[in-house]
Amino acid sequence: MEIPEGYSVVKEGEAQILMQTSNTVFFNKAQVNNRDMSIAVLRTFIEKRKEEHEEMLNKRKKKHEKKAVGEDTMVSDAISKEEGQAESAVSQQDKVNCEGEKEVDVDVAVDDGKKSSSWKRTADIQPPVVLEALAASGLRALRYAREVEGIAKVIALDIEQASVEACRKNIEFNGPMACSKVEANQADARVYMLTHPKEFDVVDIDPYGSPSTFLDSAVQSVSDGGILMCTATDMAVLCGTSAEVCYSKYGSYPVKGKYCHEMALRILLASIESHANRYKRYIVPVLSVHMDFYIRVFVRIFTSAGEIKNAPLKLSYVYQCVGCDSFHLQTLGRVVTKNNSVKHYPGFGPTVPQECADCGKRFNMGGPIWSAPMHDQDWVLSILENVKSMRERYPAYEKILAVLTTISEELHDVPLFVSLHNLCATLKCTSPSAVMFRSAVLNAGYCISGSHVNPLGLKSDAPMEVIWDIMRCWVKNHPIKAQPPDHPGSVILSKEPKIQANFSRAVASLSKAQVKKVKRFLPNPEKNWGPKVRAGRQITSKHVSIYGPNVLNGDENGGDPVETNNEEPSAKRQKADNNGVTQS
Repeated sequence: MEIPEGYSVVKEGEAQILMQTSNTVFFNKAQVNNRDMSIAVLRTFIEKRKEEHEEMLNKRKKKHEKKAVGEDTMVSDAISKEEGQAESAVSQQDKVNCEGEKEVDVDVAVDDGKKSSSWKRTADIQPPVVLEALAASGLRALRYAREVEGIAKVIALDIEQASVEACRKNIEFNGPMACSKVEANQADARVYMLTHPKEFDVVDIDPYGSPSTFLDSAVQSVSDGGILMCTATDMAVLCGTSAEVCYSKYGSYPVKGKYCHEMALRILLASIESHANRYKRYIVPVLSVHMDFYIRVFVRIFTSAGEIKNAPLKLSYVYQCVGCDSFHLQTLGRVVTKNNSVKHYPGFGPTVPQECADCGKRFNMGGPIWSAPMHDQDWVLSILENVKSMRERYPAYEKILAVLTTISEELHDVPLFVSLHNLCATLKCTSPSAVMFRSAVLNAGYCISGSHVNPLGLKSDAPMEVIWDIMRCWVKNHPIKAQPPDHPGSVILSKEPKIQANFSRAVASLSKAQVKKVKRFLPNPEKNWGPKVRAGRQITSKHVSIYGPNVLNGDENGGDPVETNNEEPSAKRQKADNNGVTQS
């Protein structure tokens, strides 16, 4: 197919799209990491779905066989009883009874034949139907259709006419296979999902900004056991810069800390769970990722009125000390089991006093956040294995391999993390190496791991008093200058440690990836790697930091370079200078 004038071809994976040189339809090259990760999860989902279906059939088969054995035993007992009665009767009656026994055998054989085939009549698993709610150019939908085997159909939606036209043009550009699998429609994604409840096995939401307005309809449109893929790029809101906006959009109040990006993931998960619970549904996260400038979660959705009673057990409030790095979690609910009954009650609290036990300062309270595991270890390992086995099919292989490797080594049941550098900044001391600190925690009898969110983050099940005791022991061996007595660090160091830290190197102080020197945190592959201007907005010289110097009004792919060093003062600067001149 010939390339129309004014268009350029963008190739990613096995899909190609036609892009206008203007910013009419949104496209961001940096989202290749997002699309590759989604394809890896989708491939694993299809495999897991088949395994679950086969397991269900095996259970039904075993149940049928057990039932059939029980029925055969009952029939044999009935026949034996009839034979005993026949021996004491006259010969003619005995003949009748014998004929009756043959009739019973035939009926049993017929019935058994019907029942043995009933479990086989279960409908075969159907190929999944995928909904891409915000398609734009359609690149993601095309990659799903061309690269993921076993997909029945991909429905690409967009509310903008220009995007739908571009999507249809790109479908045609990718040939007959894409035309048979991908369907582009112009519609409001929220209305479309509401009018198609439990109809899609996979729903993908990747908006420009917050996904909050799409969540309510999205959780209703996913079929039981289906998967919802959701992206949020409003990181300033989720990380606490605009905390009140975060509460209005997601129903959670963020607190600032080095763990803010993980907290953003947990706020998004809590919000999706809240929307799902309203319809007697609940979520099971399989993978939650922070990459580049956004977060992305992959959750399965199920329906169970009984299971949603456990939702408060998966949510917690966060108490963050304003003076030091101590934080504590308090769950919303608890369960009490007595005999065979399980009762749900509000959680006990507060878990902290008014003032921090470590430094004496007060706490900021945030949440609720998702405090249950945000990854499924089995899924993570399966996704990682899939990526390694199909290396050539992932354009962003190095990046997603690094992220998945780090996630696979995280402590999945430990919410949030501490930063070693922040701990040292509070005490005004030199920092121990990460290996030494990890060893001290391990030698104290606790677990510790890194975090995919922050290369300096350390996740541990050790309580904060143990963490501070380890740091007190470190400072004793590495003295510091005296600080004001009311400084948080001074208050922490004024207390004697309850445990004696052992900094000798522990066997598990390095993860397997670190031992093998696997890259875990990669730099951006090129300059200006990040978010782009919303579609429809004019790209001007003020967007040089986003697109690079080769930006001309409305043209990001060509044109004369924009001068980044302005020799002429701006109009505002000239006006200010004129106002500052003294008239003689």
